[in-house]
Amino acid sequence: MMREKVAQLLENALEENKSLFLIDLNISEDNQIRVILDGDKGVTVDDCIAVSRTIEHNLDREEYDFSLEVMSAGATEPLAFPRQYKKNIGRNLRIKTKNNEKIEGELTAANEENCTLTWSAREPKPVGKGKVTVQKEATVPYKDIMEAKVMITF
Repeated sequence: MMREKVAQLLENALEENKSLFLIDLNISEDNQIRVILDGDKGVTVDDCIAVSRTIEHNLDREEYDFSLEVMSAGATEPLAFPRQYKKNIGRNLRIKTKNNEKIEGELTAANEENCTLTWSAREPKPVGKGKVTVQKEATVPYKDIMEAKVMITF
């Protein structure tokens, strides 16, 4: 019963700010509510506060004894939804596929089914000695991705 109530309140809160979307909702057996959000333009502290208030102010503490934690997806969290890939176009990703292939490159495109990465690689010249730099591109279906993370550079 509580899960349905929280999910409905969360849906209402996200309706108010359409740039936000849900990554995870977890409610433990002792009613610890944990909400992880992401947003097309990132998630601010004010966004977390607004969602938290919408949930907290509409749950009766007399009926439910709960704790509530609303947070943004961390920078090191793997990407889980097409919407996250779309918002990270132009950034570098590290993808590990289900057949253990590793791809690192710039995310240049993303749609509902797959994403495209490009990168430079050094390969032997077709004729003669030495190497030449070539542009590579890979389109990877989301269903084949085991893990995808944004590579953070300082």
